[in-house]
Amino acid sequence: MVTMHTWYRIALVLVIIGALNWGLIGFFGFDLVSYIFGGQNAMASRIIYAVVGIAGLLSLGLLFQTEERV
Repeated sequence: MVTMHTWYRIALVLVIIGALNWGLIGFFGFDLVSYIFGGQNAMASRIIYAVVGIAGLLSLGLLFQTEERV
């Protein structure tokens, strides 16, 4: 059984991946996700972007948790 703590960890990993991708775009103009999956409009890229976005929304909940619950 997957606990909520596990979902938050998975979301955090995805948010880190998204942040690294944005860092590559900002510093070098290189979008790694679109490079790997065939362009920004490719279905696989859009799915990755959507999953990372959902992970970001899930991670918002971490901002409002107390230290005991994290």
